[in-house]
Amino acid sequence: MLVHGEMTQKELDREYSPSSCAPEFTAHLTRYATDSDRAREILDHQLDVRYGPGAAELLDFYPPRRPRSPLFVFVHGGHWQEMSKEDSAFPARDLVEQGAGFIAVGYGLAPEHGIGSMVASIRRALRWTGSHAADLGTRPDLIFAGGSSAGAHLVAMALCAGTEEPRGVAGAVLLSGVYDLEPVRLSYVNDKVRMDGSAAAAYSPIRHLPLATPKAIVARGAAETAEYARQHVDFVNELSRHGLQSVDLRVAGRDHFDLPFDLACRGTALGDAVLTHMGL
Repeated sequence: MLVHGEMTQKELDREYSPSSCAPEFTAHLTRYATDSDRAREILDHQLDVRYGPGAAELLDFYPPRRPRSPLFVFVHGGHWQEMSKEDSAFPARDLVEQGAGFIAVGYGLAPEHGIGSMVASIRRALRWTGSHAADLGTRPDLIFAGGSSAGAHLVAMALCAGTEEPRGVAGAVLLSGVYDLEPVRLSYVNDKVRMDGSAAAAYSPIRHLPLATPKAIVARGAAETAEYARQHVDFVNELSRHGLQSVDLRVAGRDHFDLPFDLACRGTALGDAVLTHMGL
């Protein structure tokens, strides 16, 4: 039986399982943790800074070495149900070395928290960061936000207009995101995320553009499933239709899990684009 377009349940589930195109994904996940541990060993940091009232609404801050520097706010992925800010500090080393600050954001995960709660958390994190810009060694017009996979979705949705006005940022960096949640709702991912049709529509960024940012990078690895590739193309096209000319990157030799390692790595396609994006 077909459950979405021309796909059976098995085919749809495979399309929304990024590891099906990334045979080394477990090694990449391990590296997230070890590189994050290393960042905490060598960089100044403030852990578990509260940005909102929820138990998980905490962030880890890696300050820039000079005042009035750009700041990157990073939201982790994990299908809205896995991973943590503790495993998401790995880009901090490159960003601090290149002259920026870094924040890893924590938020409540499924099944205890729904998509709407997660979006609200990321909006609060961005609002908190903007209101504390001077204390964080930056300015409101130098704050950039990005995420990978579910994190890209949450950042994009947090920057869409809604019942709560979003906090704008100087630029967004969206890696391997899902921007239309309806097929996700029909896949195995929803066993824990538990969206109904109305939630999938309400929290699909592609349906609620424009974004509250003047510029965006939308990137994916070349080794992604066809559905992740389609979502990427559709979102870039919709951004253009709403007047935002994004940087559209399909990164050769990268998949869903190792693309974030390039986030601020100079000499890579993604890293060079991000650092230019941030004026570094």
